[in-house]
Amino acid sequence: MEPRLSVCVLLVLCVTGTANGGKILVWYTEASHWINMKTVLEALVDRGHQVTVLVPSTSLFMNSSEPSRFQYEPFNVSVSLEVLEQFIEEFLHFSIYEMDYMNIFQIHSRISDLLTTNTNFALMFLDGIIKSETMMKKLKEGNYDLLLADPIFPGSDLTAVILGIPLVFSLRFSIAHNWERLCGQLPAPPSYVPACVSKLTDKMDFSERVFNFLFYALQDIVLDYSVWKYVDKYYSEVRGTPTRACKMMGNADIWLMRSYWDFDFAHPFLPNFKYVGGVHCRPAKPLPKDMEEFVQSSGEEGIVILSLGSMVKNMTTEKTNMIASALAQIPQKVLWRYSGKKPETLGFNTKLYEWIPQNDLLGHAKTRAFITHGGANGVFEAIYHGVPMVGIPTFADQPDNMAHMKAKGAAAVVSLNFMTVEDLRDAINTVINNKSYKENMTRLSRIHHDRPMSPLDETIFWIEYTMRNKGAKHLRVQAHELTWYQYHSLDVLSFLLITVLLLMFIFIKTCSFCFQRCCSRKKTKSKAE
Repeated sequence: MEPRLSVCVLLVLCVTGTANGGKILVWYTEASHWINMKTVLEALVDRGHQVTVLVPSTSLFMNSSEPSRFQYEPFNVSVSLEVLEQFIEEFLHFSIYEMDYMNIFQIHSRISDLLTTNTNFALMFLDGIIKSETMMKKLKEGNYDLLLADPIFPGSDLTAVILGIPLVFSLRFSIAHNWERLCGQLPAPPSYVPACVSKLTDKMDFSERVFNFLFYALQDIVLDYSVWKYVDKYYSEVRGTPTRACKMMGNADIWLMRSYWDFDFAHPFLPNFKYVGGVHCRPAKPLPKDMEEFVQSSGEEGIVILSLGSMVKNMTTEKTNMIASALAQIPQKVLWRYSGKKPETLGFNTKLYEWIPQNDLLGHAKTRAFITHGGANGVFEAIYHGVPMVGIPTFADQPDNMAHMKAKGAAAVVSLNFMTVEDLRDAINTVINNKSYKENMTRLSRIHHDRPMSPLDETIFWIEYTMRNKGAKHLRVQAHELTWYQYHSLDVLSFLLITVLLLMFIFIKTCSFCFQRCCSRKKTKSKAE
């Protein structure tokens, strides 16, 4: 009788939890963005929410047929996987192997072309939802309580407006903070807030401040030309009225930024912006038996982890041999995530793996350093576990991420295109043997852990907060309703300037009038005498 009663109680609790849960629609995303998002979605399911994820028929990482604790809603797109992979390959080749040999204007010209192509692909993906009567009918009948989106792909803001539901963004950053500054109204004074991907810090000399100021402007121009004008046109056609996509983006209730003050430099913030960097981090789990044996065989010297992420797969034989030679010259054992041809110079201390449990290795007591491409997920895992890094950044935000960690004294950085065997070997030895790197990373780790709640719990709280309050418009600043000249008080300054000039004019005229009257009286009196 008692077991039956226990089962009944559990069933009642489960039903109650599900009844209190909301219906959450999740926008499609890609690559590391999807890996990060899945952690949040699984936590939402644990909280009793019903989660539905939009999945395009063409995707590098999303797969609607894989087992999942949440529901997938597939939709068709006209872009083939081959075309998408070809574009990604072109983007990676430019970012990794060409960019270092270009000047800033050549770089931005090429970036503009790539962004234009990417935007056209993104809008073709969006067609599969917005211009599909079947999909829009399903979404409207879904009666969702909230739309959760990583805005790397456009359209979530437009869809949220059409469905009449709150919108929560989850993002790492945008180029030069364009979305946050111009759409979210987040203050970003270029005098001390370095633009994303500028590789600057908050301590800038005059020339760096000039560069940062111009970098903001140049990035805004590139995005206006290669992104916003196309998305604005698309939104306007759908809504039947002139629509600014950036204005639509500003309607987001909450911006969950995947960053934190252990990594970022201090800068102004707004009530509806929340820092939840490290949302995917977790305590280390035991390693597989064979891997644990290899790690333990390292003795007192410990191990080094090397991973350049899942996107970099086309390194030259010369480059891989150079990396292998450097690794062979250090006393630590090395676990290298690598799926290419075995390097000829691979040392006995290095073992290759097609996949490694990166978080669990970083949390292992024998880990001494992490050689990384500088992806945000890996950086936060290293901070979480307090492991100093050697950065070999390749593309996107990675050079900027490593510039942050270098400035905080927790990483050494080398260039993939220009480093030598000695450069990489010396960087590894410096990070391991110079105690300041470990001490600085330990300090950052303490900052990371010292907060009222975990980043995952905070993420879930703000998503549920938005659902409970049917949005969070009370946290949006009034700046969204101001014109650019009102925001900068140019109308007030103009009024004050005109007032001062008018008073000066009246004063001068009055003085001139009084002077003339005085002079005329003296002349009249003189003539009378």
